[in-house]
Amino acid sequence: MMITIANPIYDAVFKYLMEDERVAKTLLSALLQREVVEVEVRKHEYTNGSRDKISMFRIDFGAKVRQDDGTLKLILIELQKTWLETETLRFRQYLGTQYANPDNILKDNNPMGYGIPMVTVYLLGHRVGDIEEPVLYVNHKAYDYDGKEVTKGVPDPFVDSLVHDSIIVQIPLLRGQINNRLEEILSVFDQTHKDKKNRQVINIDEDLYAGDEDMNRIIHRLLSAASDAKLRQDMNVEDEYFTAIENRDTAIMKRDQIIAEHDAQIAEQGAQIAEQGAQIAEQGAQIAEQGVMLKTTIQMLVSAGLSIEMIAVNMNITADEVRKIAQM
Repeated sequence: MMITIANPIYDAVFKYLMEDERVAKTLLSALLQREVVEVEVRKHEYTNGSRDKISMFRIDFGAKVRQDDGTLKLILIELQKTWLETETLRFRQYLGTQYANPDNILKDNNPMGYGIPMVTVYLLGHRVGDIEEPVLYVNHKAYDYDGKEVTKGVPDPFVDSLVHDSIIVQIPLLRGQINNRLEEILSVFDQTHKDKKNRQVINIDEDLYAGDEDMNRIIHRLLSAASDAKLRQDMNVEDEYFTAIENRDTAIMKRDQIIAEHDAQIAEQGAQIAEQGAQIAEQGAQIAEQGVMLKTTIQMLVSAGLSIEMIAVNMNITADEVRKIAQM
């Protein structure tokens, strides 16, 4: 059965979705490909970036993740979501804040002051270059001088305090494809199912998730969000903001196009002026050459004994001009 749910690309809806602990554990477990046993939203959990250029929504989690040997490992998960393309500097600034935060240092049995290992997750409403994979895992490894991977002693708390892994989700590349558990969960973000008349909602087939309690939890949460008057108003505010951004960007693109056309015209005019200058210079050189030839001819005729008046008649110039040229 087709149902209509709220579009989680909106900050207000995404926040509402992730406030449910079970939903948060389901999404994070799928992203990490490990079971998230406990999850806690940390201080300053919900942060909207500067509204002058972009929408940057961030949630910071502390999570206990089950390892292959069954033990639990505490990690930080910095999840950032953005609608629009943005400079990586903004992501790095938030990341730097996490590294500098003393609350992100292990509290127990940690005389060396090691930091809690961190994983960054980026949910992007845009593509990254020419990368075709909808989900990209960027994991750090250690190598020696010769490029051989170092495995003994790794992972190490000192190393893990200074580097981190990243998961990048390109929402535009989801495109209805469900090949694994993560893509199944991310299918609620798939913008190809966006309603044609109202981008605030997504139409999905609820039967595709029959028997999946975790997915039903996510869907019912988004179904509830779609009927929430406060959330709808928040989505309207986001739409107004992004419409203003899109209009501004369109105006900037048109302005840049006009400037580029003017620059091209100026460059063309400059080339024409330069060409005319070259032609004038060439004409000047020809005139100078003709002047030299005229002077040489007059001087030869004078030396041959012709009178000034006779030279003037033969060269069709005045006698005064002959005298002037002859004396140059």
